[in-house]
Amino acid sequence: MCGDPDASGRREVTRILGIDPGTRVMGYGVLEERNGDLTLVDYGVLTAPSRDDVIQRLRHLYRGTMEVIARHRPDVLAIEEPFVGTYVQAALAIGRAQAIAILAAANENIPVFAYTPAQVKQRVANYGGSGKAQIQEMVRLQLGMASVPEPNDAADALAVAICHCCESRLAALLRQGRK
Repeated sequence: MCGDPDASGRREVTRILGIDPGTRVMGYGVLEERNGDLTLVDYGVLTAPSRDDVIQRLRHLYRGTMEVIARHRPDVLAIEEPFVGTYVQAALAIGRAQAIAILAAANENIPVFAYTPAQVKQRVANYGGSGKAQIQEMVRLQLGMASVPEPNDAADALAVAICHCCESRLAALLRQGRK
């Protein structure tokens, strides 16, 4: 977990794979965390051909997720929960994409942590109602990037990874406070 000290009191490097699920475009972002410092490793999107049916797109995204996992060997996977709202069909489709990313992580024994969109916004921008542009700018600032990461799905995946690091640090502080 991000933020957990090892036996000597130092924190190990933790590699986090953030996922922004989608059935046509799935964003991913890979960060390393050491002693509260974040380092950008990689980010991008997996794109499934829109002409394919949903099963073929999910297979394509699953294979792409497995390739990202094989390339980067993350310690944890952080994934955004679908926002249901009034678009139930869209939420169900995103849930399918979320499930295949979770399956890919489970196949490699990688722990999975899920966060709601409001949690991601709160941890990245200190406001659960932040807009996309504000989140993207905060991702850019927190990772020391020259420009906002693109496409949007990749920026969202990086935000999920940042959220996981913040949540993990908070959990570690709470554990220390109980001792």
